[in-house]
Amino acid sequence: MKDYIEERAVEIANYIIETKATVRQTAKKFGISKSTVHKDVTDRLSQINPSLASEARQVLDVNKSERHIRGGMATREKYLHLEQSSS
Repeated sequence: MKDYIEERAVEIANYIIETKATVRQTAKKFGISKSTVHKDVTDRLSQINPSLASEARQVLDVNKSERHIRGGMATREKYLHLEQSSS
């Protein structure tokens, strides 16, 4: 594996752990795709630093379990703004 990929994987994991960021937020921040973030954290990082991979995975698992709630809140906000602008 190339050095810059290993460095990126570690950097991504640290970012996710520090900020509790989602895969989408992380992808946007680093300018890469969601699938690359996922592959870096699940596959590549487990070979480089298994304990860091486990920590990052825990954060991503929490985010995944809460995503339906965040989606509902976003929809609620959208319709609240629509009601206010039409009144």
